[in-house]
Amino acid sequence: MTMPSALATHEVRHRLHELTVIDVRTPGEYAGGHLPGALNIPLDGIQRALADVRQAADRGEVLIVCASGARSRSACRILAENGVTTATLDGGTSAWAAAGHDLHRPRGTPRATWGMERQVRLTAGTVVLLGLLLGLLVHPAFQLLPAGIAAGLVLSALTDTCGMAAMLAKLPRNRVGAADLDATLAALRGR
Repeated sequence: MTMPSALATHEVRHRLHELTVIDVRTPGEYAGGHLPGALNIPLDGIQRALADVRQAADRGEVLIVCASGARSRSACRILAENGVTTATLDGGTSAWAAAGHDLHRPRGTPRATWGMERQVRLTAGTVVLLGLLLGLLVHPAFQLLPAGIAAGLVLSALTDTCGMAAMLAKLPRNRVGAADLDATLAALRGR
């Protein structure tokens, strides 16, 4: 049976026990709350996890989840290009939580990292303010910084990608360690 490309939260809630759920957010976002039973394989680790995800898809249905749906759609696209059929959760974990469903958090997890969208908003706002201030106080050429952020936001909206998020995902707190990814892939193999 082939799963549709997107499932609503009520569909997932009733079928959660039969789905293999992979959360493609950063480890910090995942620690902040994830669907019950979800495994964390960040988007930048999907290529490395391809064989294991393919095996999981051969055993049953795989649901890819992120915060709002953009990264999970990207992961589903990558997997589809490699012959792996998956689905995504409409609206991601945000929609899941908004529907009143529980999010699980690992025990002993330190304070959760901000979500990627919040990190992007903080970084973009800081660069815009800094560019405007430097443009007023130092040299008008610094106003190119806010113009660059504006162009990046337009491009992000048009392509449904985010270069700034990709850069922020490389920060140490947002990256999964090789040992952690190996442990996650071993857990995926064991399902």
